[in-house]
Amino acid sequence: MIEFMRNKQNSAIPNEVENLVIDCDTCVVQDEEICKECVVTFICNREPGEALVIDLAEERALRLLNKNGLVPPLRHLEVQADN
Repeated sequence: MIEFMRNKQNSAIPNEVENLVIDCDTCVVQDEEICKECVVTFICNREPGEALVIDLAEERALRLLNKNGLVPPLRHLEVQADN
């Protein structure tokens, strides 16, 4: 299950937020062929230590989705090598 806060776009109270819960156990296409194409499945089924590689266009798309309250922000910060 994935949960994050998003802004309610049409709320009378500008700063009001609601929870969006994505729970694969409540998804009608869980275990169907299309489930393999879901972004949640794609990200959550990574092997430990396996990097998720996205290109610039995909990063822009994720930032746009975040800006509109559809996904949480990217929080990855790369470790800086010591010189």
